[in-house]
Amino acid sequence: MPLTDTAVRNAKPGDKPVKMFDERGLFLIVTPAGGKWWRLRYKMDGKEKLLSLGVYPDVSLKDARDRRDEARKLLANAIDPGENRKVQKAAKVERAANSFEAVAREWYAKQLPTWAASHAEKIIARLQNDVFPWLGGKATAEITAPDVLSVLRRIEGRGTNDTAHRAKSKADSTLKCNDVMTRV
Repeated sequence: MPLTDTAVRNAKPGDKPVKMFDERGLFLIVTPAGGKWWRLRYKMDGKEKLLSLGVYPDVSLKDARDRRDEARKLLANAIDPGENRKVQKAAKVERAANSFEAVAREWYAKQLPTWAASHAEKIIARLQNDVFPWLGGKATAEITAPDVLSVLRRIEGRGTNDTAHRAKSKADSTLKCNDVMTRV
């Protein structure tokens, strides 16, 4: 019999972890400390595996069922949902390491010894105030000419054309990607 929201809400902890089964591999573990964890049991290549789907009440019964269905769609396509999650997490970490802000800060640190202190302060301030809020989180490979152009238009909109020109120059130095920057 499938779980109900009331049954999940009223589940009490015991001396040992208690499993409350829903359907199609979804179940809730109620720990002795009172935590409620959604899990999905599935088989991949003949091995039984578990996938964490979140914590109740942050993940409701409906959300847990939706996540279960998404995982089962992956399984139907012979994709291990656990491995898929790991790959996506690794890709996210990789994108963050190659974000415009990370690359720009690395470039800045490399150039810092050759600059006067006042010049260095102006450059990092310009990047932090005018560029990072819009491009900082994007991977450098994903930044397009229209992205850079929209940032420059924002700066020009304040009537600071010289700052826009300098920001473009610093973005160009950071990206070292003339094919993107020359189109701007």
